[in-house]
Formats: sequence, structure tokens, C-alpha cells
Amino acid sequence: MDIGYYPGCALHGSSNDYGSSVRACLAALGVGLRELDDWICCGATAAHSLNHLLALALPARNLAIAQRDGLTDLLAPCPMCSMELLKAHAALASSAEYRRKVSEIVELDVQGTTQVLNLIQVLQRVGLETIKEKMVRPLAAFRPACYYGCLLTRPAKTLQFDDCEQPTSMESILRELGAEPVEWNLKTECCGAGMTLADEDTVLELSHKILGNAAEHGANCMVVACPMCHVNLDMKQPDVDRRYGCHHDLVVYYLSDLVGLALGLDERTLGIDRHFVAKQ
Repeated sequence: MDIGYYPGCALHGSSNDYGSSVRACLAALGVGLRELDDWICCGATAAHSLNHLLALALPARNLAIAQRDGLTDLLAPCPMCSMELLKAHAALASSAEYRRKVSEIVELDVQGTTQVLNLIQVLQRVGLETIKEKMVRPLAAFRPACYYGCLLTRPAKTLQFDDCEQPTSMESILRELGAEPVEWNLKTECCGAGMTLADEDTVLELSHKILGNAAEHGANCMVVACPMCHVNLDMKQPDVDRRYGCHHDLVVYYLSDLVGLALGLDERTLGIDRHFVAKQ
């Protein structure tokens, strides 16, 4: 299976460990990724507050590139990126006038025909049975708290993925690989996302609550599918510990990390060695 690939700014920059993990994990499953040629930022977080039409044009240009290059499916591993691409997809589908205006702005014909997928959806397409058949190292030692955050399933009307309040798609994959995901309370609560630079106090408070609740329910690690969530729960975890006088000591994995480990890939290949909180 070959699909288009939109890494977005994070997977090429501050979260390049996620980029390594996604590529290695999917390659082991026989999924080829064709990165968009000359992709641009999706405009997440700020563009929509400045100019609605240009905010739509930013992700739409990436859809136009995918359409031009004959890509019917496009993986966007960052939930913020996938949300922006899906919002653009919906807007283009709703109005011929939008399609005309946006096509003029991006200087490419864009109809919004490419389907946008997140990492979990790609793994579901591969199939749980196929993934399990390729497993060489069961995840019996892992009791993960699967953390979806606020963007992987929301806004529900736009994303139409899993249950926005009680999602279970990550748990289903990890159970097939021998892990024992825990039941806990904050799997869809916000970690503060990009506020880590503008309002660190809020991010530390939210992350402390999330990490603490996961540990209270028996988790020995956390699993995410979002680069921003990983930054706040992994990189900021030592700051959380100092602020609140505790020691959470929870390793935060990307979903592709654990699937990759089950497939027999090593931590360096997956980029796990670049995480801040190390396995004891």
C-alpha cells in the first residue's frame, strides 16, 4: 500500500522523532509513504484568526498538490494538520465558489478529492490481523494509558473518527499486540497544546493532572499520536515534576513506537532514544 504523506512542520522539525517512528513503523508493515512535493505549513493555530480565505488556502494547497500527483489518500500524522486539511476538504466540498477562489490563490486546481487519514486510520487499513501476524515481540510488559488529547477526535462533525468522548481505537490496536491498556479518566482532556510557549503554567498544570491520573489508574507508560501532546507530556515532564514536587516517571511513546517495537524494530530506528523521559 502506497499513500501520500504530509509531515507538516513538526515532524520535520521539533518532533522529527515522530517522523522517524511513523516512517519506520509503516515501512515494516509494507506501507510506502510518498511525501508531498513542495508542501507548505497548514496554517494551524493562528491563520484563521487573521484571514479566513487564506487560512483555507494554506491546507488546500497541500490537497491540490496531492490531487495533482494522483494521490487518493494522504496521511497527516499530526492531529492539528489533519484537522486543518479536513476542514479545508469540507469547505471545498461545500462550495464551487470556494473551489474557484482557492484554486486561483494556490495556482493549482483543487477539488478536495484526496482523503485525509490519521495514523490510526492507516493502521486500521493495514488491518489488526496483518499487524498481529507480523508481530515478533509481544507488548506484555506495557500497561499504557492511551491519550487522544483534544484534537484527534474533535471537532467530531469534521473528523468523523472514533467516539469523541470515549475513543477506543488505540486500545484496540495495542491489545492485539499483547499490551494491557488501562481505563482512565482524562484520555481526551487538553494538555495545553501550543500554549507551552505562551502560558507554561497552564500547560504544567494540565499535564500534571493527565500524568497523575494515568499513574493512579495503573499505567506504566503513556501513548500518544500527536507531536504537541508528546512535547507537553514528555519534554515538559521534568518541569512538571519540579513544579509539583513529584516524580511521575512515565515514558511517553508515540503509537507508532509501540507498534514498531512489537514488529521488532529497535529504539534508535524509531527515535525513542531522542525522547526526554527514558525507560528505567
